[in-house]
Amino acid sequence: MSSPVSFLLLWGEGSAAWGPPGQGLGGIGGLTGAVSTGLTLGPVTEAAVFFQTQPSLWAESESLLEPWANVTLTCQARLPTLDFQLFKDGVSRELMHLDSPAIKHQFLLTGDTRGLYRCRSGLGSGWTELSNLMEVTGPKSLPGPRLLAEPVSWITPGLNATLVCHGGLQGVTFLLRREGDDEYLEVAEAGEDVQATFPVHQAGTYSCSYRSHAAGTPSEPSATVTIKELAAPPPPVLRPQRESGGVLHPGDSATLICVAPLSGVNFQLRRGEKELLVSSSSTSPDRAFFHLRALAPGDGGPYTCRYRLHDQQAAWSGDSAPAELTLSDEKLPPPGLSADPEPGTLVRLRCQAPLVGLRFALVREDEGGRRVQRLLSPAGTEAQFELPNVSVADSANYSCVYVDPEPPFSGSAPSARVELQVHGPPPRPRLRALWSGAATPGRDAVLRCEGHLPDVTVELLRVRETEALHRLSATQPWTDFVLTYVGPQHAGNYSCRYRSWGPNRFESELSDPVELLVA
Repeated sequence: MSSPVSFLLLWGEGSAAWGPPGQGLGGIGGLTGAVSTGLTLGPVTEAAVFFQTQPSLWAESESLLEPWANVTLTCQARLPTLDFQLFKDGVSRELMHLDSPAIKHQFLLTGDTRGLYRCRSGLGSGWTELSNLMEVTGPKSLPGPRLLAEPVSWITPGLNATLVCHGGLQGVTFLLRREGDDEYLEVAEAGEDVQATFPVHQAGTYSCSYRSHAAGTPSEPSATVTIKELAAPPPPVLRPQRESGGVLHPGDSATLICVAPLSGVNFQLRRGEKELLVSSSSTSPDRAFFHLRALAPGDGGPYTCRYRLHDQQAAWSGDSAPAELTLSDEKLPPPGLSADPEPGTLVRLRCQAPLVGLRFALVREDEGGRRVQRLLSPAGTEAQFELPNVSVADSANYSCVYVDPEPPFSGSAPSARVELQVHGPPPRPRLRALWSGAATPGRDAVLRCEGHLPDVTVELLRVRETEALHRLSATQPWTDFVLTYVGPQHAGNYSCRYRSWGPNRFESELSDPVELLVA
């Protein structure tokens, strides 16, 4: 059960109160991250370049007729280095310091070689992240490969997908199968990077496997990947840049950000069915920043964006969901704003105007700035904005404005502010394990923290420790912490909490603990 909260609502100089009174792990585990290369298009606003540092790990067999009889694991770094380290089942197996820098090092496996291996290479005074996972099995079995769709998992007119089958053993032959077909679709020899690429022109559910020699039994199949056929690419996401999310005035500038699900495309900003030719820039090849200069009356309202491949014959994607700019010249009288708290954790804010047919905006103001939180177009003269499940995170000053969507596109001055203060701790989160029983050494373990508020930092901690092991920004109602390459050093009890570093600083209580056992 959530702790009780109390509200304090303030209007102008007076006040009214309602509610009850007084009221890293072991040095080798980490979180999976993405690495990208920055790209700028048009006027440059910001550029960033990130270099891939993760090493690659693969196996080389003395004879593919007996692939696991005499095996060498090769760890290849991105940059020359003196240091290489090999891990087995989450525990360091061998550390090698060379006399001169090298781009790769080979580890000869002896004894009981079965296990899950990863490596890392030296980088400056420290280490890179861990390599890909390499599984070595028994004499008569081959572990399944990984199958990935690149760049996307759908095909459209003018765009075909590619399936990449990643194995771990050099010199094998890869086999691609589609669900429902009796025969393998394609066969490909592995390249030096122990993977094969298959172009895909037809929708379906695919898997891949490999064999070490012509008469050999194929490996276990990979997990399946479904390729969908779409009439048009899926829509992008459009949103205002933070400073453009408040109430704007004629003459102001605004920036809208359009993000596509793949890179290397052409973007288009639209208003209705009309393309807007405005200046744009980019910091990565999957997004565009559209810069609207010197906004005029009538430039408020909804915008959409779309994209297509550089091929001019390619189909345009669907339109994004609209992103709206609120623009007011403040020539109309301010509305009235009142608040109705209801039993429980609901606050209803009522914004009243003298006319009908208006667009209302609820504006939140705190130390982080002023931004439009909700927009409504009621049939009458009153807009009712509901704040459900109110918590300390909703404490702020609120006001409202209205704009006329018809010429001459006038807007109101802001209403008087209503201050909402919510007392009491935020809801306590829940932590649960996304596995059952004891975790397998060398595999990843995922802990999910649920029930936290939006726009917070979520932390994972070991029980009885005050410093967080991992911190992640919340982008959805839950946050997954991936403990990579679990070993004995990861065993123990874990809890999660969340906190806001913004204007309303708060910290939740710790969740109930979850025990991680390593087999």
